[in-house]
Amino acid sequence: MQLELRYFASVREQVGQGAERAEVPADVLTVGDLRAWLRARGGVWAEALAEGRALRMAVDHSVARAETPLADGCEVAFFPPVTGG
Repeated sequence: MQLELRYFASVREQVGQGAERAEVPADVLTVGDLRAWLRARGGVWAEALAEGRALRMAVDHSVARAETPLADGCEVAFFPPVTGG
């Protein structure tokens, strides 16, 4: 499955890129699976997408949860929580 991945704010700074196209394994079915797969890259990926880190995710511009399913060609974004003032 091909996915468009986007990284914003501090996540982008940590991983050193704002976007990539990724071919993910067949067992990556949800946003949580994708996050774990990316973490397995190690190094900055493990830090930026750490399990305990507050992180928001979106699939095709809609807020997503770990159990949100993925489909071929969708866009998945990772970004830190945002607060207003």
